[in-house]
Amino acid sequence: MIGQEESTGGLIPMLPVEHDDPINAKILAISEDKIEGFVREPFEEIAERSGVDADLVMARIAAMLRAGTIRRVRQTLLATNLADGALVAWKVPEDKIDNTFDWMFHRDPFSGHVVLRSTDTVSAGSDYKLWTTVKAPHGFSLQQHCELLSKKVGAERFRLMPAKGIFTLGVGHVRRKTIEPGSKADQPAKMIPVQVVDLSEDEWKVLVTLKREFTRQEIRSTPWAGRAKEAGVALDEFYRVAEQLNARKINALFHWAVPPGREMEAGGEVGRHHILTHCYWREAGPEFKNVNIMAVAHGTDKQLLLEHKAAIDRHLRSTGIPVAYTNVFWGGRSEIKPSEIAPQVYREWLREMTS
Repeated sequence: MIGQEESTGGLIPMLPVEHDDPINAKILAISEDKIEGFVREPFEEIAERSGVDADLVMARIAAMLRAGTIRRVRQTLLATNLADGALVAWKVPEDKIDNTFDWMFHRDPFSGHVVLRSTDTVSAGSDYKLWTTVKAPHGFSLQQHCELLSKKVGAERFRLMPAKGIFTLGVGHVRRKTIEPGSKADQPAKMIPVQVVDLSEDEWKVLVTLKREFTRQEIRSTPWAGRAKEAGVALDEFYRVAEQLNARKINALFHWAVPPGREMEAGGEVGRHHILTHCYWREAGPEFKNVNIMAVAHGTDKQLLLEHKAAIDRHLRSTGIPVAYTNVFWGGRSEIKPSEIAPQVYREWLREMTS
C-alpha cells in the first residue's frame, strides 16, 4: 500500500499495489499481453476489456509503477522486422560473470534481456551461463557487435541464435499463474516469418518516441499527444504512422531438438501452449545438441513449470514429432530493458565504444 502527498499537504487515498490484488490482477491480466499492437487509447482499452473504470485503471497502473510492482509501461512492438536480432549464449569465466552481466545491462543499449541461467545437471551447453537478447539495426553486423562485446567483457565464446520464425511472443505472467499444465489453444500456433522492413526517416522519428517507456505523468487519456509533439508531427499523423507500423507486424528456457524440416510443425505445436510467453525457431548448433525450438515460461513453482514442460513433451509425442534431445535452462539473476534499434543511436554508441 502506498500514499502520495498532494501539494496541499493532504494525502491521496492509498491504493493497493500488490499484483495479486483483485482489481490489479484484472488490469494486469489484460495489459500484459492481451492488448495487441498499437492502440490510440490504451488505458481505455484496458478498462473496457477488464471491466475496471478507466480512471481507476490509470490510477492503479501509476501506483504500481511507482511502487515497482510493474517495472515499465510501454508500447510493445514486434521489432524483429526492424532490426537484426538474436538470442546469444555467452561462455564467460566464472570470476567475470557478474561484471559481464552488469556491463551488458548498463553499457550496451542493444542488449535487452540479460539472464544468468543454469541446468539441473551438467549437459550440452550448460557452461554457457549468461544469455542475452541482442539487436543491431539493419546495415550493422550482429556478429561484429557480439565480437566487440566479447572483447569488452572478456568472454571465451558466444553462440548467436537468430530467430527463423516466431510462434509465441507476449508477457502475461499474472494471467499464466493459474494455467493448468497442458492447457493449449485449439489450433497450432502460426509462425510469423522474420523479414526485413525498411523505414523512412519520419517513420523512425515516430517509432523512437513510440517505443519509449511511459512516465507516471503520461498514464492518462490520449497519452500519445505529447509523443506526437516530440516527434514533430500532428497527432493524426502520429496515429497514421503508428498504425501503419503495426500493420507491418512491426523463467525457464525450454529446448527441443526436432528433425530438420519439421521446425514449423513442432513450433506450432509447442507455441499453442498457453503457459509460454515466447516460442521461437532458433538454430543452437552442436554445442547445444542441435536444439532448434526454444520456448520461455515464467512461474514461481519449479515443479509446476516442469509439469508444464512434461505436458508439452507428451503433446509432441502424441503428434508424432520425434524429439532427439530436450533440456531446461533455469533463469536466475535477470534484468530486462527495451533494446535500442535506431541506426543513429547505434552509430553514436559504436563511436563511443571504439574511440
